[in-house]
Order: sequence, then structure tokens, then C-alpha cells
Amino acid sequence: MKLLALTKGVPDFSEGAVSFDEDGHLERGDTPTIMNPNDEQALEAALQTKVRHDGTVGLMSMGPPGYKDILREGMESVYADELFLLSDREMAAADTWATAITVATGIEYMEETPDIVFAGFKTADGETGHTGPQTAWALEWPVLTHVINMDVDTDEGIVRAKRLVEGDVSEIETVSAPLPCVVVTDPEFEPVYRKAEHRLLHKDLREETVERAEHFEDHLTVWDHADLNLDPDYIGLTGSPTIVSGVDPIPKAPEERQATVIDPDDEEGMREVVEQVQQFAVGGD
Repeated sequence: MKLLALTKGVPDFSEGAVSFDEDGHLERGDTPTIMNPNDEQALEAALQTKVRHDGTVGLMSMGPPGYKDILREGMESVYADELFLLSDREMAAADTWATAITVATGIEYMEETPDIVFAGFKTADGETGHTGPQTAWALEWPVLTHVINMDVDTDEGIVRAKRLVEGDVSEIETVSAPLPCVVVTDPEFEPVYRKAEHRLLHKDLREETVERAEHFEDHLTVWDHADLNLDPDYIGLTGSPTIVSGVDPIPKAPEERQATVIDPDDEEGMREVVEQVQQFAVGGD
């Protein structure tokens, strides 16, 4: 099977890694970029499908040249046989619509059409969850969303999946779609390898991809808008219909914290401290 997962680079929001300017806006240039966490489930689903049904797994992203490191990260941390980067200035500042148009075109330019395209639930920065379904729309393929478990019936050419029902995560429904299709994994997705042969193959593939990532550029294809025959008027910022009405600055933590030092022998000082914190104590009077 030909399998493809989509990913994006996002700011590393872990504690101490995010940098803001004086207005509380994110400083992307000073903040480390990592592979979007929700895309890991999409790549895990692609790897699970490869283990069960053989084939190849590709990983695709649209972004600046630095996203090569994001693709390498995905290859090394999960798995990928080949990498694709869609990158040039004309693609910059795209909203999800322009991104989906570009990504769908990249998919159509692949030497072999994927049987399944996997996408993560949403990105850690935009959190719209639009790109996967919009890519399916652009390709005119069916889409399965919130998938937590799946397998492929290769004889019938369909994907059968279990998905969380929107609005009620306690309810699960079984759905199916013909190939080719787009599968959007839910954060609750966990790969399952019940057969011993699958667990052994998974182990071997993981060892292979770690070695492959050391020379990841040998497995990387880079396309710009000219390679994909894309009109600059329909991609990037120019091709993005989204209008942002406003942005609320992220509150900044105080740069300096003030502390009052009280000697434990200072009865009056300690009494004041107890009175101030007592109201927050459980069961305090």
C-alpha cells in the first residue's frame, strides 16, 4: 500500500521554551519548532497499516526550508520511508484553505497516488482542525475523522474504522470508506500490534528508520510552486481568504517576583502570613 502522513512544524510550547515580545506575541524566530504532537498519531496509524499490509510510508509537510528537520524528526521518532517538503516564499503565510490546496496538489504530483492520506486532529498553534478535511475536499476523496482504531480490507478496497462521535467522546461508531481516502486520527488513537509477527516487524522497521534518518536528505523530495504548477494568486497569503479580526496577546508572567522574608521567630509576621493563606486552606476557618 502507498501511505502518506501530513505534518506541520509548531512552536514548542513546553515550559520555558516559548519566547514572547513585549506585547505578548509569540516570537516564532526565537521559539524552537517541533513536529506537531497530534501528527504523531497520524504517522503511527500509517506505520500500523504498513506493518499489517506492507507498502511504503511517506511524510509530507508544507513550510520553510527549516521544516526539513521536522520531517527528519518524524522519520526518526516514528517512521517514514520517504519525505516530501513543499516550500518557497509563494507558499508562505497560508491559511488552512491555501495550505490544503497546496498539499493536495503535492499529493497529486506524487509518482504513485496514495491509498490513504493520514492527518492529525489539529495543530498546537492554529487548532482549527481544518487542513485534513479540506485536503480531502480538494482531492475529492472521502474522509474519516476522529479515528481511534482502523484496519484496511485490501480485498474490498475499503477502510473500516472506529471513531469517536462528535460531542460525546463516550460514544463510538463504526464507519467505512473506499480507497483512496483521508483518515484524520483522534488524539485517543493508539496503534495495536496483536500478532507476534507484527510486533517483530514493527521493531525491525523502527531500527531501520532510525538509521535512515541519519541520511534523511537522501530520501527527501522538495517541490516549490513552480514544480507543482501552482498559481501564486491561489496559494500562500494571497490565496488565503481567512481574515483575522483580532488577536489577544498571551499574558506574560512577571519577569521578577517579589518575596518578603519573615523570620520564623517573628510571631507578628508569622501571624500575618497565616491569616493571609488560611483562607485558601481546605477546611480553614
